[in-house]
Order: sequence, then structure tokens, then C-alpha cells
Amino acid sequence: MSSKNDILSAIRSHTGKRYNMPDLTLDAIVYEDKIAQFSDALQAAGGKAVLLQPGEDVNDIIRQHFPDAARIASNLPDITCATFNPDDLADPRELNNTDLAIVEGHFGVAENGAVWITRQVKHKALYFISNSLVMLIDREAIVNNMHEAYKRTEGMTYDFGAFISGPSKTADIEQALVFGAHGPVGVLVILK
Repeated sequence: MSSKNDILSAIRSHTGKRYNMPDLTLDAIVYEDKIAQFSDALQAAGGKAVLLQPGEDVNDIIRQHFPDAARIASNLPDITCATFNPDDLADPRELNNTDLAIVEGHFGVAENGAVWITRQVKHKALYFISNSLVMLIDREAIVNNMHEAYKRTEGMTYDFGAFISGPSKTADIEQALVFGAHGPVGVLVILK
């Protein structure tokens, strides 16, 4: 018998009355205007949200926000401003020097401006190596809080998933804030 089993057996033998887990009722925060809250939270995190208006082309919006981007990666069929498909690359190191990556998110979280993404590209490094990241989500796919977000992920099948909220940032002990240390310097979320 392993040490783990010995310990668990000892605990079980000394456990008296057992109780069922209580039903959890959670009064989590709910927002009247989830889109406005999502936009404000994302801005507070250093990112930006844009609500796509009827008749607007997502490619034009991307070009307006990133006019100097030369190397643009996306495997999404509607993204015509992309200069290459990242899935065509054999080695993820070839993604180095990518100015902009455009990906699809599943949903957003109003509470903190986060977007839930799963791997929809060959190399997940794309989400973190590009200088800037554009995430597209459906405006109706914004949940109020992280409790709702985790419930929404329960039925999904994926090999990689992450919540991304704003650009990458870190601060050292001297409180010097650095953007882009572990990922994109800029994040734009386009709400379709």
C-alpha cells in the first residue's frame, strides 16, 4: 500500500459522522449592461473593446487600430487583412516577429474583461508571441462573472484554454510596470 493510501485510510478510520456537501447558492455580481462593463474592465486592464456596427468591416477596424502592422497572422476565413496563415508554419519559432494575431474567442467576462480562448490554431504560441492580439467574440456571448464563465466551459472539449484580459504586464519589486513581458503589448477585442 502506498503512503497516500495509508494516510487516506487513517483519515477514513478516524472520521466520525459524514455530512453531505451543502447546496451552494451564490449571489454573484450581475451587470445591467454587460457590454459596457466588459469594455470598462478591459480598458482598466490595458486593452480596448470595439463594438462592430452594422455595415462595418472587421478588417477595416483592425487596420484602423493597427495601421503599422506588417506581419499579420490569422487562420480565420473572414480576415482578409492577414498576411499569412499561422497553421501553414511547421515550427512555432517561425511566429517570432508577428506584429498582430487575430483569433476567435468563445466568450467574454464582464467582471474582468477576460476572453476565453481555446486552441484553434496549430501553435498556441501565437496567442503570446505576437506584439498585439485581436480577439473576436459575439457581443451576445458575454457572461457576468467568472462563476458563469467556468460553468460555460464545463461542456467544452479542448486541449488548451486560457482567459486573456488585456495585454501582458508585470511589475517588479520597485513597481516598474512593464507591458509585453510575457505576451502581447496590445489587446483589442472586437464584439461582433
